[in-house]
Amino acid sequence: MEVKTGAVEGVEALIRWQHPRLGLLMPDHFLPAAEESGLIVPIGQQVLEMACSQIKQWLAQEVPVKRVAVNLSGRQFWEEDLAGMITGTLANYGLTTKHFELEVTESVVMGTVAAASRVLRELHDLGMDIALDDFGTGYSSLYYLKELPIDILKIDKSFITQIPDDRDSTTIVATVASLAHGLGMRVVVEGVETLRQLKTVMGFGCEQVQGYYFSRPISPEEVSALLKAGRFPFADKIPKLV
Repeated sequence: MEVKTGAVEGVEALIRWQHPRLGLLMPDHFLPAAEESGLIVPIGQQVLEMACSQIKQWLAQEVPVKRVAVNLSGRQFWEEDLAGMITGTLANYGLTTKHFELEVTESVVMGTVAAASRVLRELHDLGMDIALDDFGTGYSSLYYLKELPIDILKIDKSFITQIPDDRDSTTIVATVASLAHGLGMRVVVEGVETLRQLKTVMGFGCEQVQGYYFSRPISPEEVSALLKAGRFPFADKIPKLV
């Protein structure tokens, strides 16, 4: 959500597994094993295909979708000719890169900054926004922030749960937001669940937020209705900063 207007700026594709015996499984129940076994690569490709299919359907229905964020796993990121695979998939659905945002966690790129920068630059040059996800959960280095072609910095929800009551967490969020803005990045705050948290991050100039305060994960049909509306139902109640 765009904090100044309440507009829906985009959606994130989240994976779930409807298991025949265990029911609906969250990502932490199966993604680690998929990553270790290598199955994450075909799973990631399927997620991209499903996102493409949904975007194509929305565009055909004249649903005003701006962008869909798709997460890349570590194994996916280091696959040979990642850019070719992505553009080939998009071409199969008659789509361009303008509707896509690719998210990669800092743990994927940390320690291999030069190589990661080449991969990200190739994706970025295709016209995709690149987001650094879960920032602050790994061994962060300020050095790679200026070396990587990153458009969006997503501050991890682990820092948001305790603000504004916890002074240290609040200071960290304010500092990271200021740093990202200084480097020309947009800031997205994850895990906003209360009005106090929203007011706090708005005060730091964070452009966009996501979290249960606005919406839990919803179906494509519900997303379609939200995109058609253009704004969250309670957008008029968003506090204005003077």
